[in-house]
Amino acid sequence: MAQIRSITSENLEATIARLLPSQSGFGEDLQAQNVIVPVIDVTPSAEGSQLPLELSQAFSFGSNSSFSVGNSTTAIITNVGFFRVVGTATLNPSGTADAIVSVVASDGLTTKNLWSVNTALTGSQSQISQDFDLVVFNNTGETVSISANAQAESHGSHRQIADKYGTIINPVGFTFA
Repeated sequence: MAQIRSITSENLEATIARLLPSQSGFGEDLQAQNVIVPVIDVTPSAEGSQLPLELSQAFSFGSNSSFSVGNSTTAIITNVGFFRVVGTATLNPSGTADAIVSVVASDGLTTKNLWSVNTALTGSQSQISQDFDLVVFNNTGETVSISANAQAESHGSHRQIADKYGTIINPVGFTFA
């Protein structure tokens, strides 16, 4: 005999409201039952995407912004949200200085390294390349920058993959058929 019980949990209700925005304001309690029910996973659709996470983070012509930084610091992200940043750091150490590339975050007062690569001088040096692929969250009033000194450069792209609230942003041009 099937039994249905009401569940009262603020955490579960908040999760349902976040994952199923169309259900917010739905005044019924959550319920559990002791009947086996087939499950169809509609999580990507409920989260606002028709794609698995790794595909929703894909770059496209209309979704990405490229950067090229050498001997400077360049702000690449000033908007709020989650971003994917991919690139290559190329280090050309000289006889006089280390080569350094960093991805940094700043709130206007303090700067913190999110990722960095450098070469210490050790005699004969050759060019070194290091790839990076980061997912960063940029909050209001913060900036993500790429910094490369005179002996280094960095080239790559970034794109927003979710808004401040975690709602997935699909690549520009994607349509679900």
